[in-house]
Amino acid sequence: MRHPGRPDWGLGQVQSMIGHRITVNFENAGKLVIDGNVVELEPAPSSSADRLRR
Repeated sequence: MRHPGRPDWGLGQVQSMIGHRITVNFENAGKLVIDGNVVELEPAPSSSADRLRR
């Protein structure tokens, strides 16, 4: 996932979703809680997501 307004955070991996609260671990910003009612995260290409897991 990517945050459309914060490309500097890099790729993020969703840790959990509870209602509209999405916890994402970003490669350059760490673990953050995103309000899904305010921000629509952008999916990352599968090859990019695979790199983040390594």
